[in-house]
Amino acid sequence: MAIRLMQGNEAIAQGALAAGCRFYAGYPITPSTEVAEVMSRELPKVGGKFIQMEDEIASMAAIIGGSVGGLKSMTATSGPGFSLMQENIGYAAMAEIPCVIVNVMRLGPSTGQPTAASQGDVMQTRWGTHGDHPIIVLSPISVSQSFDLAVKAFNLSEKYRTPVILLTDEIIGHMREPIDLPAFHTVEKFERVVTDSPEDYKPYRNGPGAVPPMASFGRGYRYHITGLFHDEVGFPTQRLDEMEPWLERVNNKFDHADDILLYECDYQPGARTAVLSYGASARTARHAVKMLRAKGEKVNLFTALTIWPFPEAAVEELADSVDRIIVPEMNLGQLALEVERISGRRKVVRVNRANGEMVTPDMIVAAAEAQNVRSHS
Repeated sequence: MAIRLMQGNEAIAQGALAAGCRFYAGYPITPSTEVAEVMSRELPKVGGKFIQMEDEIASMAAIIGGSVGGLKSMTATSGPGFSLMQENIGYAAMAEIPCVIVNVMRLGPSTGQPTAASQGDVMQTRWGTHGDHPIIVLSPISVSQSFDLAVKAFNLSEKYRTPVILLTDEIIGHMREPIDLPAFHTVEKFERVVTDSPEDYKPYRNGPGAVPPMASFGRGYRYHITGLFHDEVGFPTQRLDEMEPWLERVNNKFDHADDILLYECDYQPGARTAVLSYGASARTARHAVKMLRAKGEKVNLFTALTIWPFPEAAVEELADSVDRIIVPEMNLGQLALEVERISGRRKVVRVNRANGEMVTPDMIVAAAEAQNVRSHS
């Protein structure tokens, strides 16, 4: 272990390298550019390749190609660039091609304020592409978690043959904290393994809940890759008996994957108020909970590290145990919609800010105290 002071963006790049990323394609955009800067410097040292593409559409296409060619691949971007990537993210989902997309959120819509923080892309990460498919979205709250979740993103991507989005924001991306950086050879890595023979290989075999093994191009395995609905070998099809098993398998393959749903709980017996948050807002929430507890209030704290799939069962259990859930976010209420869906609108108290400034601890404390006054009146 080596203690180093680094930015969240730098930690993401280091985590990618530790996880085995060997191809990066991207286009510089504030506030994610440090990810590209570190990758451009470090990838050649480990035999990897870095390329600056002409735009984010091409960047996403390039990492799909890099992954198909056998390299763990990543890109990084922010709001406008992430919007441009949506069609090819859908392509990666349809063709089940593992890759990692880092989105360091900034204030929008449109160009917005490139150096201001936001959490305005939460719903776009889930519903930005057209069609029905699941997605994995992880969101760190610290520099250390930026490293850890970057590694996790690659492992989940390879294990489940899916694009994974690492969703962070300008605050986490640019803040500096000390981090115990592990030796890369000690980091747990998931690697592709193909046990089928080339003659028997079906890249889209539709066994119930199965994730078919992925063979890299150039190793004797032949399959067709397309954005069209395809059969088990990969060729386009319009047959319902071939399309529907694919839809069922892909949309259910995360259902019983406990290693995907990551969250942290800090509960107090008898608490009737909870604060649920993620990303930079979770840091504010943590401080607000300390302030409330110092005043004698019993408050639960739930921090979502996996945003999608949404940790429904854990949030439902939390909702059953409290009278209200305060959801602070740097947007006008995106993840709050999911909490309301699980717990009911009356239990959810939104604390929102969408002007580039952080939600403050005082805002959360005021919301909690206002609810206490209402409940006792």
